[in-house]
Amino acid sequence: MGIISSLGAGVQANLNRLLEGETGVGPIRNLETRLRDELMAGEISYTDNELAEISKIQDLRGISRGALLGVIAAKEAMKNADFSDPAVRTGIISGTTAEAMTNIERYLQDFLNNDRKNEYIESQDWGFSTEIIARETGINGYMTTINTACSSAANAIMTGTRMIEHGLLDRVLAGGTDALSKVMLNGFNALMIVDTEISKPFDRNRRGLNIGEGAAYLVIESERVAQKENILCEISGYGNSNEAYHLTALSPDGEGTAQAMNNALEKSRLQVGDIDYINAHGTGSENSDLSEALGLANVFGENPPPFSSTKPFTGHTLGSAGALEAVFSILALQNNLIFPNLNFKDCMDGVAVSPATEMIRNKQISHVLSNSFGFGGNNTSLIFSKVRL
Repeated sequence: MGIISSLGAGVQANLNRLLEGETGVGPIRNLETRLRDELMAGEISYTDNELAEISKIQDLRGISRGALLGVIAAKEAMKNADFSDPAVRTGIISGTTAEAMTNIERYLQDFLNNDRKNEYIESQDWGFSTEIIARETGINGYMTTINTACSSAANAIMTGTRMIEHGLLDRVLAGGTDALSKVMLNGFNALMIVDTEISKPFDRNRRGLNIGEGAAYLVIESERVAQKENILCEISGYGNSNEAYHLTALSPDGEGTAQAMNNALEKSRLQVGDIDYINAHGTGSENSDLSEALGLANVFGENPPPFSSTKPFTGHTLGSAGALEAVFSILALQNNLIFPNLNFKDCMDGVAVSPATEMIRNKQISHVLSNSFGFGGNNTSLIFSKVRL
């Protein structure tokens, strides 16, 4: 697995910041926006030029920030996997919501009167970053891009798992990337669901989310080709629901979120009592947190397993969030950790469940459920499990 977020570049850097309880959300420094003094974000500290150096991309024509982030995370994910055998059918499935926005914002006016900016036209395709990652990693098999809003990367992981399960591929690089953009920052701000402080998911006084940016990828392999010494975990369950309740909201009764979790449990053949930790979607918005909390109570009762949202650490990274949180879920498995839900103080009205507020160490973690819920009610739950070799 590989990751870059506002916590840092690389899996170990992200784990270190999580263990220290340090948030990556703070003042906006790189993005040129009129909201810089009003809002904070989970912004990655590197400039585009610095990311280009880290990524080691030789051909930077038309490159986008999202593509740079994606290549960095993908290369880390692939460094311990053997991709040399041409007989192993390999694909890439990547999720994103706003891949092209950064270049649109930067060069839109120049397109009209400056032909030298034409190199950026291709990057307006939402699959641009996927193509760049495939080019830079040498993946030339199956390739596709998924955009289901904030469940995009989780759906990429689910789709890759299903393709392996059905014998269509042997290995998939799956995850997502999204870069901070003015369109996303202004858009969510216009919806009045952006907090001016660091978000406080599931808290009675929550005021919204913080936008973030980042990328993360997993190398998913069939049991036939996986090298035992490199296995991190098993994707034991996945579930999706499409409730179509509202364009930008989840069903307030939690029916759709519960259905995704139940579908994942059914696929895994696990019982509710087998889940040791839930990495919640937990954006900090009024509707989403209530829907998820009611869904958790529906599935697990009034005493669910410990759960928390890690978005106060990274901001909400939109289409890549499901992949970042897949990495965090696997880190929880590897290190027997439950990450704290920062800034939580008071339970929501009408909901009995509340998240973990302290780092829990040395707890036996065998199965982690990770939730990613998107606009339009596209809800996805993944279950990661330890493998006994």
